[in-house]
Amino acid sequence: MKGFSYLLLLTMLSFSLVVSFCSRQFTSAATRQQRSFPCHRWPSSQLYTASTTTRLYNNDNKNSESNSFWKSRQGGWRPDISDVERISWGKPAKRKGTGSRGVPHRLNQEERFLYDQARQKGFLEVAGSAWRSQRREAPLLNTYRSLCDARGKVCIVLHKSNTGVEDEVVMDLSPLRFPKDFKRIENILQNNDVAVSSNDDDESGSSSMEIQQLLKPYAEHELNTVRSNDDDEKSSWMATETVESSKENREVDEDKAEEEEDWENRPIYQLPPYYVSWGRLPRSNAKTLSKLLSVEFQVPDPQAAKKSRKSKGIKAGKSRRSGGYGIG
Repeated sequence: MKGFSYLLLLTMLSFSLVVSFCSRQFTSAATRQQRSFPCHRWPSSQLYTASTTTRLYNNDNKNSESNSFWKSRQGGWRPDISDVERISWGKPAKRKGTGSRGVPHRLNQEERFLYDQARQKGFLEVAGSAWRSQRREAPLLNTYRSLCDARGKVCIVLHKSNTGVEDEVVMDLSPLRFPKDFKRIENILQNNDVAVSSNDDDESGSSSMEIQQLLKPYAEHELNTVRSNDDDEKSSWMATETVESSKENREVDEDKAEEEEDWENRPIYQLPPYYVSWGRLPRSNAKTLSKLLSVEFQVPDPQAAKKSRKSKGIKAGKSRRSGGYGIG
């Protein structure tokens, strides 16, 4: 009986060894057959991640800007959007020059709601001048202008009147940081045919004609803005009089180079605004005009959150570093 059990156990072991050997041979043959055919792999350019998607979106924006009648300076100093968010909560910016103690940027709860809405819509809606008596300034306008400067977009603000029939739409071109191009854009927005005909680019010329056709109903509401700079006076003076010495020519060139350097390296709150405005508008027409301008200048931010997140470590009523300064 014992001999029979031993024989049965030996038979089972030998059978298991034969099965394992056959399975190994079959697996190796299948592997060799797979290696004989090329393996298809997706190229790395088609494997999109969050960063590559953002890069593609930014490239599309650059291409669309090149085909339009306006352009934004790509090089030079601009603040980071994250730093603009930090100073809006009262926190110090990581990059020096983003904010200033003499220019308030901290927003209260009501201004925060309007600021988040403006990021999605592409234009800011404020009651009156948005002046805050506690700060003796308009922090909401300062913060939104810094945000537009960080994104390289125009700053569009809709000032609501008490009656609702005398609203004003103001567009600031200074965040584009191309002062030589401001007058041409203003002429296009004010339906000046000379500005379109002098444009050499066909695609930008067609976009200029499109925006002029869209803005024709608002031509009677255009406001004449008094310029604070004396660029026009300098140009007319240079056209009528002849500079006698090379020293004066050199001084003029140095002034122009210094002004160009300021627009390239200085923060936005140290640069003068350039306004193009429309006034005496009913509320519905003012919103329609603001939306039209924001779409034409590609101001709406599709990546903006509906509600900005509160920064860590902010406690109202504490020191300026903890975010309690200027709550007002």
